[in-house]
Amino acid sequence: MATTAAPEVKQAPLNLTPQAIAKVREIMASQQPIPAGLRIGVVGGGCSGFQYSMAFENQAGMMDKVFSFDDLKVFVDSTSLMYLKGCTVDYVESVEAAGFKFDNPQVKSTCGCGSSFSV
Repeated sequence: MATTAAPEVKQAPLNLTPQAIAKVREIMASQQPIPAGLRIGVVGGGCSGFQYSMAFENQAGMMDKVFSFDDLKVFVDSTSLMYLKGCTVDYVESVEAAGFKFDNPQVKSTCGCGSSFSV
């Protein structure tokens, strides 16, 4: 059964920094075939209850909202959307580590390892 592409929404409730957009594009360019966009979500798990997820997708799902960041399509399911309002996704490189960092004003607490959160 084919899914209809979700309509693109203009105002995004989350933000991606230029560094995050550049890194996602760099990784996407190395994929074969090149994905249509990036899925950002919140899933249950971890010590504090929720974890962020990121994955490449070839198309939007029926219940997805689609946002555009400098022509990078970002897919977010409607459940994750409520947990991502006001969230900023950045890509940070330091001597110790490199990776995507989520700055979410809704988070009330995080676990000791920093990979999960609660609201």
